[in-house]
Amino acid sequence: QGLKPVVSTESSALVFGTATKLASDLPATDSFLGKNKVPDLQKLFQKTDGLPVHLKRGVPDKLLYRTTMALTIGGTLYCLVALYMASQPRNQ
Repeated sequence: QGLKPVVSTESSALVFGTATKLASDLPATDSFLGKNKVPDLQKLFQKTDGLPVHLKRGVPDKLLYRTTMALTIGGTLYCLVALYMASQPRNQ
């Protein structure tokens, strides 16, 4: 009798009835991607003008940076005040 295979050796039925498409059959993607902006952004970010990378794009970057810093400092102060109030004993 010997060892018998646990899994049948017959091929299983087809799971999906449709055939797969090759990459050459797909439509070109140039129509919806638009212009490649990477070379322009590389020129902008690699320029040696002394600005840090997170501020190179002007006013929107400055607004985001300052808002983030204000929220960080405000959150730190809030946490310190909450910690101070939690460390004080309650009056009875």
